[in-house]
This record gives sequence, C-alpha cells and structure tokens, in this order.
Amino acid sequence: MNNKLIPHYKKDYGAKGDGITYDTKAFEATWIEACKVEGSIMMVPSDYDFLVGPISFSGSHCEKNIVFQLDGRIIAPTNPKVWGVLQWLEFSKLNGICVKGKGIIDGQGSVWWKITPFLLIEEYEGDYSEEQDDYAPKIALISSTSKGKMPRTRPAALKFYGSSNVVVTGITIQNSPKAHLKFDNCVAVQVSGITVSSPGDSPNTDGIHLQNSQNVVINSSHIACGDDCISIQTGSSAVFIHDVHCGPGHGFSIGGLGKDNTKACVSNITVQDSTLQNTMTGVRIKTWQGGSGSVQGIMFSNIHVSDVKIPIMIDQFYCDKRKCGNRTSAVAISGVSYQSIKGTYSYKPVHFACSDSVPCTGVSLADIELKPSSEKKHFYGPYCWETYGELRTNTTPPIDCIQPNKRIPSYDSC
Repeated sequence: MNNKLIPHYKKDYGAKGDGITYDTKAFEATWIEACKVEGSIMMVPSDYDFLVGPISFSGSHCEKNIVFQLDGRIIAPTNPKVWGVLQWLEFSKLNGICVKGKGIIDGQGSVWWKITPFLLIEEYEGDYSEEQDDYAPKIALISSTSKGKMPRTRPAALKFYGSSNVVVTGITIQNSPKAHLKFDNCVAVQVSGITVSSPGDSPNTDGIHLQNSQNVVINSSHIACGDDCISIQTGSSAVFIHDVHCGPGHGFSIGGLGKDNTKACVSNITVQDSTLQNTMTGVRIKTWQGGSGSVQGIMFSNIHVSDVKIPIMIDQFYCDKRKCGNRTSAVAISGVSYQSIKGTYSYKPVHFACSDSVPCTGVSLADIELKPSSEKKHFYGPYCWETYGELRTNTTPPIDCIQPNKRIPSYDSC
C-alpha cells in the first residue's frame, strides 16, 4: 500500500512555525484531512518550531496506518491559560499509528518544576524512603510563571491511549512536565531509537510509562530523566525491553502497585542487555502495603550498572512520603529471575524487603557481580526479608540472606 502524503502544516494550513504563534489549529486541520486517508503521512517539517497547545489526535473515525512524520520541533506553551485539559499531545483510539523522524517534542517542563518551601512534603509524588533520605524531596511542588500559576496536575508530553499497532521511533522527547512518553490501554507497541532527556532532579518525569498495555517492545533507546526510566504499571504484560541506556533516573521499575488497597496485575516482563549509570535504583519492583493481585514471570538479564545506588531491589513497603500505615495484605511477587547483573553500586548491592504475610517466592539469582564504587566510602551489605528462592551460582558479594523455597499459600492472583 502506498502512503498518501498530506500537505504539511506550515505551507498548507497556516502554521507559522516561529515558536511564538500558536499553531494548534493548523495541526488540528491537518489531522482532520489525514484521518480520512488510510496510510496517510503527516509532515512536521524540519527547521521550524511549532508552538502547540493541548491537542487530541483522535482516531474514533480514522482510517488505519497513519504516519506522523516529525522532523521539526513541537514546543509546549508556558501560558497557564492554555492548560484547561490534562494532556498535551495525545493519540487515541487508533489502529496503526507511527510517530517517527528526527524531530523534537519539547515540554518546556521547567515552568512546571518550580518549588516553594510553603507546601507539605505529602504533596510530592516521587520516591521516598527514610533509608534513602538524601533522595527525598525537602519541599513540595508548585509551579508558576510571570503569567500566573501553572495547573497543579501536570501532563505527559506524548500519550497514546486505547490504540493498537503503535510505533514510536527516532524522535527526541525532552523536558516533559511529567512523564515523557505514556501508553495506556494499548496493544502491540514498538518503541525504538528514541531519546528522552530531562534533568535528574526534574520531579516525576518518567521516561516511558506503561499501564494496561500488552505486547510491548522497547529497544535501542537512551533515557535520562528525574524518575523511573521505564515505569511498568498494573495491567501490563508481555513487555520486552532491551538495549536501553538509563541515567540519570530511578532505574527500570515495576510499580508502585497496589496503592489505596487496589488490585494490580503484571506478568511476563523481560529487561535485558541494558545499562544504568548514576541512577537511584537499577531493576526494581515496588508495591504498596494493602494491595492485592500479583507480579509474576519477571526476568532481568545481562544488566550493567555503574555507580547505581541500589542495583537490585524488591520493596513491598513502598511509600512516597514520610509515613504510610501498616497493612497485612500485599501484591504477591513470584517467579523473579536475576541473571548476569554486574557493575558498581554506591550504597547497597541488593535490597529485598518482602511482606511478612505475603513473602516473595521463586526469586533466583545467577552470575551477580556487584562491587562498591571506588568514589564512595560507606556501604551496606545485601539485605533480605521474607525472601524465598535460590542462588544458582556464587555471587559477589555473597547473598546468603535468601531463604530456600518453601511451600507458600496461594494468594489473590490475576
């Protein structure tokens, strides 16, 4: 099938491309035309900056296999009056959508990241644990510009919702107000060769965020952000991540799951042949107390870490504020394999904190070689609590706190 080229924004739909004039209506007009033609190609030309407000490229009545060719730069507004909705660039309910090119999506997130000492820490949404107090926020978030206060809820830069056969390749997404690239309720997703970039201290700026999505492949990408490089949430399964570099950021994370006593289900996740540098954690599973459901069938393989604070972590006591109430129920974690995790750590090599009532089972480790970073002086040894499994090889350092697998009652599964 030959793709039909839809005239690009600047020449045919009145866009200025000067980075000052709003081009949202030109994008909307182009989408209406592209939507009518199967296999159409929409062009965002290079050498122009397009100022675009919140927009939904809805596919409810669209033909399939549309290509969004991004070679220019799309920038987000910093005027609070523009932000009446909770998303910025959203593609929804499409069958066959490809966003590709050498262009840039710039969320101009710094205006959303402003901080003030007058709000309580409980309003912060990021990671917190007393053990890692130097990573905890000392003040909470509020955002403002000379034109007024930004909305409290920050949007993702690029979001796909309810879509299938989604491809994102080649582009750069930078300085998002919150998550850079988000998939919700999507099937058959391929992400390759992208760059995500925001400062390591930019709050809650996940690189790629997955939820309720299946059959996802993420590869050959570079992610630097202020939160999880890849965040895998409930409803996600059959996810394959490989050849991804993470750092700075908080690592590759499954969770947090089970917040507010909810049920969470995650299964068949593989992360392999990837690197992490100067991140808070390496490969992590985090769940809230009080949840239910399960995490199972997880493989972390051939991961290289450099100066990572805690390379391997399971935390069933996850809490993003100073105090969280104790609960007996928990999301069950089973069948987690760590193979060939090597490199250096700056705090602790392994941290397994599992639930008293719902222990972690089927945890296996092989070919683990983790050494202290030469630049650091104070380290802790491996930690395990209610963690059952096996060591398939000798490890460096010795991880002798894993308990032999035993018969564990079945819990609320998925």
